[in-house]
Amino acid sequence: MPEGLEAEIWRRSLDRLVGSTITDVWADGRSADPGVSSMLPGSLITRIDRLGKVVLIATDGPTVGLHFGMTGRVEVHGVAPIEQLEYASGRDLAEWDRLRVWVDDVSTSEPPALRLNDPRRLGKVSIDPDLTHLGVDVFAIDRSSMERATQSRRSPIKSLLLDQSAIAGIGNLCADEVLWWSGIAPQRPANSLTHTERAALVTAIRRRMPIMLRRGGSTMGMLSPDVRSAAGPCQRDGAALERSKVGGRTAVWCPDHQH
Repeated sequence: MPEGLEAEIWRRSLDRLVGSTITDVWADGRSADPGVSSMLPGSLITRIDRLGKVVLIATDGPTVGLHFGMTGRVEVHGVAPIEQLEYASGRDLAEWDRLRVWVDDVSTSEPPALRLNDPRRLGKVSIDPDLTHLGVDVFAIDRSSMERATQSRRSPIKSLLLDQSAIAGIGNLCADEVLWWSGIAPQRPANSLTHTERAALVTAIRRRMPIMLRRGGSTMGMLSPDVRSAAGPCQRDGAALERSKVGGRTAVWCPDHQH
């Protein structure tokens, strides 16, 4: 499913729409806030932002929030920056479209400038979304914000990393990845981490997330989907990887170097 890395790839691809005027909008009423189709035409796209897994299209009118479910994906001028999400269908049907946006240099007889396609309809399109419930963005995490997030939480550290109100933008694959790099077991209580371990976790996030982003997203880590499914030897020490349930989510980790 898309994580903050995929949302950032889509944000960057949507940057080319800045300066364009929205001329027409079609939205699936089952996935979009009321007014998406009527409020946006005539609006100038001024900026593309992101917080966590949410992409924000700012205009001189309302702001549009693109919230991605497990299988949501974006096309910009007919090009998909990410062709297919891991674990998602390889098909692309028009009936799965949830949002289509045309701008002033695109005729409505042509493919839309922006197309949001989601076969499972788990995401949504919002107008002026309230994101105050989200925590610090994954690309803005530092030692102070990590300390605030962990110091009073007894939940497993993996569960905390997945809690978007604590850190926005980390999903299941990235959580396992940064815990693997920092040598921290996923089931450890968050408030049991030492100052050194918190620093190691912040370092892993700040170093590995940009690397995975450049490589193509959350599937491009050491614990790739192929490695996760095989659960073979750890690429660091050769120990057998374990697959456990932590907070209802599958965690893949190395019991030899993650403590």
